[in-house]
Order: sequence, then C-alpha cells, then structure tokens
Amino acid sequence: MKQKAKIICKYKNKSVAKTIATSIQPDNLDSPEGIKMKTQRKGKSVESEIELEGEIETLLNTIEDLLSCTSTAEKMI
Repeated sequence: MKQKAKIICKYKNKSVAKTIATSIQPDNLDSPEGIKMKTQRKGKSVESEIELEGEIETLLNTIEDLLSCTSTAEKMI
C-alpha cells in the first residue's frame, strides 16, 4: 500500500529553519530502497515529505527517525 506523510516544523526565523533543513538533509540521501524523502526550507518552516510503498509501521518508523534527527539538530542550535 502506498503511504505518504508531510511534516512541517515552524521556527522563529529563516536562519534557524535553514540550519535545521541543512542538518537533516543528508538523511534524504540515505533513505532505504523504496522510501522517498524530500526536506526543504520554506520561509521559517522546514517541510519534509515521505512517500513509500509498504506497511504503515514503516512509515511511522521513518517519521520517528526524522523527528529524532530534527530534535537533535534543534538541541545543537
């Protein structure tokens, strides 16, 4: 089954959003086969889109990984 999710994180300014987007961007390159991820900054927000063919559990685990990386990046600022 095709699964999709869009995560939007809003920040206080464009600089913070850019830093977060840049720090989690490498995760887009290392996605497992069959999982498409795209992360980009839009103004003061960071938008991540996930698309995969598979089980909902795979989507939930991918979201959890993304949010964990985002949280770590936020703590480093």
